[in-house]
Amino acid sequence: MPIWFCFAKGTRKMKEKEEQRLKELKKIEKEIYNTGVEKICGIDEAGRGPLAGPVVVAAVIMPRESFIEGVNDSKKVSEKKRETLYEKIINEAIAWGVGIIEQKEIDEINILNATKKGLTMAIKELKVKPDRIIVDALDRIDTLGIPYTPIIKGDAKCYSIAAASIIAKVTRDRIMRQWDEIYPMYGFEKHKGYGTAMHMQAIREYGLCPLHRRSFTKNIKIPKSN
Repeated sequence: MPIWFCFAKGTRKMKEKEEQRLKELKKIEKEIYNTGVEKICGIDEAGRGPLAGPVVVAAVIMPRESFIEGVNDSKKVSEKKRETLYEKIINEAIAWGVGIIEQKEIDEINILNATKKGLTMAIKELKVKPDRIIVDALDRIDTLGIPYTPIIKGDAKCYSIAAASIIAKVTRDRIMRQWDEIYPMYGFEKHKGYGTAMHMQAIREYGLCPLHRRSFTKNIKIPKSN
């Protein structure tokens, strides 16, 4: 059997597998569409856990027939692939928006309330009003009167939420790369503000910078000289 034939067969199987995965990812949305809803908005966030930087919430309305290969929970997609998918998603989206809450406000109102505020901001950025919002786990939120459904682990279960997770993650990663140019000693370009061993060591060595969330770093022992 020719090598090219085996390769083509393998590629076809991979494509079929991906198509099936995407169909599964759109099952919940299909059920919602079948109730008469025309425009679904998926919402997800990036940056609830880091020690530094903002939390970013993204809202996106994808066309009902959208079928972008590779769309998945952003945590399951490589950084390089996320960048490619980001461009495809925003180019195909009916509407999309982001809400960004900086670290100072996170310290003032806590990360949960900051995330909820970012969600409302993201919805306000939409140029088209959706009929239904589906969101990853959050409840008791201000969706500006639009009906919503919280879905646990929604970024791994719903196409629109997964698309939103990629927008949020790429947006935040780009912000952290910009901050890395100002504070290169912390390595933000690599860990994006998460509490890695490298980041913790940098905090102990250099102290905190304006980008750090004080409410998240108060238990880190920093030498008095810093």
